[in-house]
Amino acid sequence: MIKELHHVQITIPKGTEAEGRSFYCDLLGLKEIEKPDILKGRGGFWVQVGDVDLHIGTEDGIDRLSTKSHVAYQVSEISYWRNRLQEHGIEVIESIPLPNYDRFEFRDPFGNRVEMIQAL
Repeated sequence: MIKELHHVQITIPKGTEAEGRSFYCDLLGLKEIEKPDILKGRGGFWVQVGDVDLHIGTEDGIDRLSTKSHVAYQVSEISYWRNRLQEHGIEVIESIPLPNYDRFEFRDPFGNRVEMIQAL
């Protein structure tokens, strides 16, 4: 029986951890958590999103702009996030409407697709 989601992993290009921390920790406000010592040499970093960890690994040779794969963050005050991202030069892409939700998408600085979603 699957009980819950433990973590999600996305990747950014090797050597871009500083830019990744700037985006995920500073702009989005996610809290960085300590990686186990045995994994630190692999690059990347981990952040916490509620009760779930987001592992931001490093990987080259990936076309992140061509995939539908994404992480969706459930938020309150979705207009705050839309404005905050646009103020930082992030292009907001309106999503196909879903009943009972307001949502939009964007790409992180590395091309990963991201969704912000709020229940109405």
